[in-house]
Amino acid sequence: MRRRRLVVTMLAALALPGAHPAPGRAQPRAESPAAAPAPAATSTGSVILPRAALPPSRPVRPLSVDEAVTLALEQNLDLRVERINPLIQDTAVAEARSVYAPTLSTTVTGDNRDSPAGNIFAGGDVVTDRFLQDSVEMVQQVPWRGGQYTARWNGQRSSTTSIFTSFNPRLSSNLSLNYTQPLLRNFGIDGPRQRIAVTRANRDLSDIDLRRTVVSTERTVRNAYWQLVFARSFLEVQRQSLALAEESLRNNRTRVEVGTMAPIDIVEAEAEVARNSETVIRAEADVERAEDRLRTLIFDPDTPGFWSMSLQPSDRPVLLAREIDVDAAVRNALLNRTDLDTLDKNLEVTDTNIRYERNQRLPDVNLQIDYGLTGLGGERLVRTGGFPGRVVGQEQKSFGSVLGDIFANEFPNWTVGVTVSYPLGTSAADANLERFRLERSRSEASRRSLELRIATEVRDAARSVRTNLQRVEATRASRELAERRLEAEQRKFEVGLSTNFLVFQAQRDLATARNTEQQAILDYIRSLVDFDAVQEIPLGGVAP
Repeated sequence: MRRRRLVVTMLAALALPGAHPAPGRAQPRAESPAAAPAPAATSTGSVILPRAALPPSRPVRPLSVDEAVTLALEQNLDLRVERINPLIQDTAVAEARSVYAPTLSTTVTGDNRDSPAGNIFAGGDVVTDRFLQDSVEMVQQVPWRGGQYTARWNGQRSSTTSIFTSFNPRLSSNLSLNYTQPLLRNFGIDGPRQRIAVTRANRDLSDIDLRRTVVSTERTVRNAYWQLVFARSFLEVQRQSLALAEESLRNNRTRVEVGTMAPIDIVEAEAEVARNSETVIRAEADVERAEDRLRTLIFDPDTPGFWSMSLQPSDRPVLLAREIDVDAAVRNALLNRTDLDTLDKNLEVTDTNIRYERNQRLPDVNLQIDYGLTGLGGERLVRTGGFPGRVVGQEQKSFGSVLGDIFANEFPNWTVGVTVSYPLGTSAADANLERFRLERSRSEASRRSLELRIATEVRDAARSVRTNLQRVEATRASRELAERRLEAEQRKFEVGLSTNFLVFQAQRDLATARNTEQQAILDYIRSLVDFDAVQEIPLGGVAP
C-alpha cells in the first residue's frame, strides 16, 4: 500500500514539475509544458502513448494515419511526377499508331514549252506545247497484314501547234489504284505493329511504376507517421526523466537545508538535471525533424502554413496479435508484386521482338495489284481526205464527259504481279533473333530467381512481425521491473540505505526501458506496414 502511494506521489510530481521552485541556480524549466503520464497497457492490448505538448504560438493540425495517406496520394510531389509518365506513354502509342494515318498530297503543274520542229510533219519551224496538270494522291499503310494502297487521280489540259493531234486543246483524266500485300515477310507482323506492341507494353510498364510509387508512398507515409508518434513519445520520456531529476534536486536541497545531507551531494543532482535537459533539447529537435519529414510527404509546399503548422498525430498504435498466413502472403505476392509484373512485361516485349525477327527471316513475297481508268476529251478536230487530212470541223467533249468515262469504267486496265526477294547468307534478322532468344532465356531464369527472393522477403517480413510483437511483451516487462527498481531505490534512499548515484542510475534505466519499449512498439507497427507492402512492392532495404 505504501509503495502504491509512493508511485502516485511520483506521478503527481511529474504532472507538476514547476509547482515547487527550489532556490539556487538549477531552477525548473519555466517553458516546459506539463508532462504526461508514462505509457500504459490496457487490458485490451491498446498501448496509449503520451502526447507531447506543443508551443502555443504554432497552429496545430490534428492528423490521423489514414488522413495522412489520403493527403499524400493527393499532394505528394513524387506521385504527381509519376502520374505524368502514363500520359507521356499515351503520346508514344499515338505516335506509333500514326503510321496508319493516310497521307494526302496534291500537285499543280504548269508547263509552257517551245521546241524546234524535228520533222516535216511538225507543222512549222517552232512547236509550242502548253500543259496544265493537277494531281491528287492518297497513300495509306493499312493496319491489317502489312498492306498498303495508293490512290492517284490527275487531270490535264494541253494544247499544241503541231498538226498531228486529234484533240487540241486536249482534256484527259486518269485514276489509278495500287495495292501491295505481303504474303510472307511482314504478313504476320511488321515494323509498325512491332513498334505499337512495344509502346503499349511501355504504357503498361508506366502504370506498374505508378502503382509501385503509390504503394511505396503509402508505406513511407505510414512509417513517417509512426516515427513522429515515437519521437513525441521519446520526448515525453525524456521530460519525465528530467522531472524526476528536478524532483530529486529539490528534495536534496531540502535535506541540505535541514542538515541531513552534505552540500556536495547536490552537485551530482545538478549534473543529472543538466544531462537530462540536454537530452530533452535533442528530443525536441527529433520531433521537429520527424514533423518536417511527414509534412514534405503529405502536403503541397504551396499549402498555407506549410512550415509553421505543427502536426499532432491523433492515432495511437494498437497492439493486437494479428493472424499471419505466410503461405497465403507468398501466393498473393507472386500474383501482385510490381517487380514480377515488370519482368513479365519485359518478357512480352522480348516475345514481340522474337516474332518480328523470325518473320523477317522469311522471303519477301509481295502481291501487287494495279487498276487504272482513263478518260479523254477536249476539242476534237474532224479531218477528211488522206493523211494527214484536212480539218473540216470540230467536236467538243467537255471535261465532265471525261470524268463520266472514268466513273463509268469505260477504259479499264489492270495488272497483277508477284515479286520475290530473299537475302543470300546470314541476315541481320538471324543475328537479332538469336540475341532475343538468349535474352528471353535470361529473363526466364531471372524470374525464377525473383520468385525465390520474393518468397524469402515475405517470410522474413512475417518473421519480423512475430519477433517484434514478442519484443514488445519483453520490453514491457523490463519497463515494469525498472519502475519497481526505481521505487525501491527511492525508498532505500529515504532511509539512508542508497545513494544519489544509484537513484539516478535507476532513473536512467527506467528512461532506457521506456524508450526501448516504445521502439519495440514502433518496430512492430512498421513491420505490419512492411508485411502488407512486401506483397506488392520490393521493400528495397530498411524502411525510411
